[in-house]
Amino acid sequence: MENNTSLGIHWLYFLCILFFSGYPVCCQGSWMWLGITSVGVPEKMGCANLPLTNKQKDLCKRKPYLMPSIKDGARLGIAECQTQFKHERWNCTTNREPSVFGYELTSGTKETAFIYAVMAAGLVHAVTRACSAGNLTECSCDTSLQGTGSPAEGWHWGGCSDHIQYGTWLSRRFIDSSVKNVSARGGDALLTMNQHNSEAGRQAIANTMSTDCRCHGVSGSCAVKTCWRTMAAFERVGDYLKERYETSVQVLDRTKRKVRRKEKDQRRVPIGKEELIFLNKSPNYCLEDKRLGVAGTRGRRCNRTSAGPDGCNLLCCGRGYNTHVVRHVERCECKFVWCCYVRCRRCETMNDMHTCK
Repeated sequence: MENNTSLGIHWLYFLCILFFSGYPVCCQGSWMWLGITSVGVPEKMGCANLPLTNKQKDLCKRKPYLMPSIKDGARLGIAECQTQFKHERWNCTTNREPSVFGYELTSGTKETAFIYAVMAAGLVHAVTRACSAGNLTECSCDTSLQGTGSPAEGWHWGGCSDHIQYGTWLSRRFIDSSVKNVSARGGDALLTMNQHNSEAGRQAIANTMSTDCRCHGVSGSCAVKTCWRTMAAFERVGDYLKERYETSVQVLDRTKRKVRRKEKDQRRVPIGKEELIFLNKSPNYCLEDKRLGVAGTRGRRCNRTSAGPDGCNLLCCGRGYNTHVVRHVERCECKFVWCCYVRCRRCETMNDMHTCK
């Protein structure tokens, strides 16, 4: 039995190495792949065989205790991307390839911008959470504010403030060193775009932080308050970045000059650090395009009564939709009977389900 297990693991290593070696440079080196792997696979493969850049592999070897947090950050970013776009034509589709997002990772579109932003933010969030929980030896709570405050107003800084500085530093060091590999097709302009959007994602973590306080005093009074800084739930960060996606700025495709807006009358307006930028307009994502990895919306479930992006009119791109009657059976009207079991009725409902043609 043990021999069969060892043989299985050996073949897993071989197949993974063969799988990654078959892809061009533009598709390799995506740390985002860590977010879609099964539990235990990266540890079994080892740093040298992961689809990482040389600098990332070096960090993996020197500081392997960081990899669980990096993997958590990748999972967090991918999950939030799919949540934010689940009702839209592009629904943040992933695949099992090392590039994870396929065409969208190098297309230079608004979707590329969101991917880089949310993945960088996910890494900051996961690493910072690990710091605050005491799971990493290199960082802990942010104590820079402790001992200060406003005694006259009855509050002071204390508690465990989230140390986003370390998470931000690690995100820059780990991600920005890998951007060149996946940006090879588009040159320096795409490299600049991806680095800007990654930084915008990190900025989103800082911009959504809040101050929490706890009261101290006799009989529950709030004579004195202890306050600390905490990160927002990542869903809030995702909402923040989705708003930036909706107002993202198209920029000129220049390789050596400063990034400028494409609209002539807006070119003197500076681009903020928190803004998302893109080079190319997005395809409409209506029809399948295997060459670009676009799945299309055929077969997607839609809402006939919605006027939003999940509505059948928008999601199906005017092609119409099919209606299916779905039978749903579940237990209902359950009651406890003495002694000792639960008696339920079997309820059946018939619902309409609409899918795009």
